[in-house]
Amino acid sequence: MDNSPIVKQYSNEHQAQVIDLILHIQQQEYNIPITKNDQPDLFTIEEFYQTGNGNFWVAIYNDKVVGTISLLDIDDNRVALRKMFVNKEFRGEKFKTASLLLNTAIKWAKENSVKVVYLGTTPQFLAAHRFYEKNGFTSIGLNELPENFPVLQVDKKFYQYLVQ
Repeated sequence: MDNSPIVKQYSNEHQAQVIDLILHIQQQEYNIPITKNDQPDLFTIEEFYQTGNGNFWVAIYNDKVVGTISLLDIDDNRVALRKMFVNKEFRGEKFKTASLLLNTAIKWAKENSVKVVYLGTTPQFLAAHRFYEKNGFTSIGLNELPENFPVLQVDKKFYQYLVQ
């Protein structure tokens, strides 16, 4: 029996679970004072993310959303990696949910002629920093981001991945 979540392209049937997962991780685990109203993109995922070279995926386990990842098209064959969240129980080696999600996004980027994937994250997400670095992302300064990269207020650490 395969014990891994299945990564699927997002559709609106997943919206409520996606919002619940993301808010729970932001508010309960990391005490980030952010609400769903602060994230209007969560209500328009198809229009916001699934356009151009962008897309949004969910990791599903037993009909439950346990992870999310998206690529936001920022023009010139560049994307911003956003909304990378994995349910606490599905992190790590047992399920490899984060790797499944990231590999899906990187494969999409290659197939869609994306040159660079950028991301911003918060200083307290230390496990995320290690994960990105282990997967070929390199740390860059704020001044190295493209002009149209959507810097979030909580983002203080930035990475890039050169798609081969």
